[in-house]
Amino acid sequence: MTFKEQIKQGIPTVLPEPKPYETNINHAPKRKEILSADEKKLAIRNALRYFDPKDHAILAKEFLDELNTYGRIYMYRLRPDYKMYAHPIDEYPGKCEQAKAIMLMIQNNLDYAVAQHPHELITYGGNGAVFQNWAQYLLTMKYLSEMTEEQTLTIYSGHPMGLFPSHRDAPRVVVTNGMMIPNYSKPDDWEKFNALGVTQYGQMTAGSYMYIGPQGIVHGTTITVLNAGRKIAKNKESLAGKLFVTSGLGGMSGAQPKAGNIAGCITVCAEVNPKAVQTRHSQGWVDEVITDLDALVARVNSAKAQKEIVSVAYLGNIVDVLEKFDTENLYIDLGSDQTSLHNPWAGGYYPVELDFETAQTMMSENPELFKEKVQQSLRRHAAAVNRHTAKGTYFFDYGNAFLLESSRAGADVFAANGIDFKYPSYVQDILGPMCFDYGFGPFRWVCASGKPEDLQKTDDIACKVLEDMAKDAPAEIQQQMQDNIQWIKGAQQNKLVVGSQARILYADAEGRIKIAQAFNEAIKKGEIGYVVLGRDHHDVSGTDSPYRETSNIYDGSRFTADMAIQNVIGDSFRGATWVSIHNGGGVGWGEVINGGFGMVLDGSKDAARRLESMLFWDVNNGISRRSWARNDEATFAIKRAMETQPLLKVTIPNKVDDAILDF
Repeated sequence: MTFKEQIKQGIPTVLPEPKPYETNINHAPKRKEILSADEKKLAIRNALRYFDPKDHAILAKEFLDELNTYGRIYMYRLRPDYKMYAHPIDEYPGKCEQAKAIMLMIQNNLDYAVAQHPHELITYGGNGAVFQNWAQYLLTMKYLSEMTEEQTLTIYSGHPMGLFPSHRDAPRVVVTNGMMIPNYSKPDDWEKFNALGVTQYGQMTAGSYMYIGPQGIVHGTTITVLNAGRKIAKNKESLAGKLFVTSGLGGMSGAQPKAGNIAGCITVCAEVNPKAVQTRHSQGWVDEVITDLDALVARVNSAKAQKEIVSVAYLGNIVDVLEKFDTENLYIDLGSDQTSLHNPWAGGYYPVELDFETAQTMMSENPELFKEKVQQSLRRHAAAVNRHTAKGTYFFDYGNAFLLESSRAGADVFAANGIDFKYPSYVQDILGPMCFDYGFGPFRWVCASGKPEDLQKTDDIACKVLEDMAKDAPAEIQQQMQDNIQWIKGAQQNKLVVGSQARILYADAEGRIKIAQAFNEAIKKGEIGYVVLGRDHHDVSGTDSPYRETSNIYDGSRFTADMAIQNVIGDSFRGATWVSIHNGGGVGWGEVINGGFGMVLDGSKDAARRLESMLFWDVNNGISRRSWARNDEATFAIKRAMETQPLLKVTIPNKVDDAILDF
């Protein structure tokens, strides 16, 4: 069959032959045993719902074997034979261009160059899934190939519930992931209900089809490292010769060495997974690989002496690196961590003193001992960080739940008041007051044609828009404007594309709208093909996360999730092509609610109307909440927004004199 015929087929009526387990692919770790014998039968019964009863006997045994071997039912047999990548939009079958664009984005998330565990349909973060199994993927693609502009596809944690009648201005797809009743949102609840096949962890952009490879976080990481450098700089000195030490080279954390290079420092990034190191090195995202600690010390000292801009992957544990650098008195200027500590017991964090394979086995076969080892390691990890900060290192929590899980392990990470952490979240210290409060966040786009020349044209368009805006921008946001102009000018030479022809930059509502309008006009003129707009959920409005995105909310509301829910509801009726809402992305199941969207630009008047309405809301919803929390930068930004849009009326907080509360 042709590619289009395979997409339209959905779940085959005749079962394909079983596929061999490919050992050269980076696979998800085995999940721990958590289901009873009766619950395993229920999981298999749930999986068999997708298949004709004539196939149940053979598949039941196969699915039991998958459940016992991997801890999940992935339905490997149904994995497509065609190469998985974002095809040009005109190669997809369908009755609706918006649906074709969504198929493109789904396949981009599962591209082997993009996905962390492609055969398990996991894009990044160890458990950030696009679908739970291959039947869901096949059925979803079939539905999208049949969809008209008068229908909406509803996705329940990877399961395509079906096509429902709607209308042209409704979202074409509505995605929910992991939306648990609150009392059933603990880590083991995810393990259990995911194993049963009734929910999944969508991360932030995996389950909403908006992941664009590590580029998606390179920009934010670059901004963070640049501004962390500015915090420690004397006389505006550059980061040349400064050392940034961190860990993780996975789907998100793999951006760190590239960002360090762009920021102009020396980066050492520890990673225990050889395949992750190999992937990032082969893609050019890290310059060098070292496996010996003495060789690492020598290389860093040489780089410091020469003030090199270089990134080094250390194949090994970050705790060993920190302890070795402490013993050698090797000064670290900037320190962080980006291991997936939202998922500490299932492959997100590997304890020191255990090799990679031993840890993989222990986490599934002896989970209690593995948890003990992880917590011992976190205590050592935090102690090593403390020794470096005592020497002057600026350490920031990268929103990966490092400090949260370290505190739960009994590590010395609390401030003197016993309530706050010793070290700030990077959002508290950098991105919150400098970017999010002003409305700047990760605006991104994908060229649906798949043509590199279209991406170059969109880069040029975005750069011109930003340069024109910068001429009249207020002083408060000039730094943000200039950082982004510098970023987009260097985007091509930094070779940021992995998978689809995609780009990201930080822009406020005005910038996002003007860039999108310019794209839509270029599409109308035939200068470029269709463009898919989106953003990371790690943004101004999309996410309520008390230890990350909303960690600089100080009115007590950082543990509420009204903003993210309102964001998605508002996007859905203002013109988004698809919307998504997730529990758990970024910092852990039960710790955060994330909302996202996708929007297809086709050069039409309808697209022009939708983009202006939706993007204005998508940003200013969050700014208004941040203003109400008494964040001065957000109050400045929302007042400026009200001046440009007379229909916007936002409640501004009155400040209270501290003296009257001195009871």
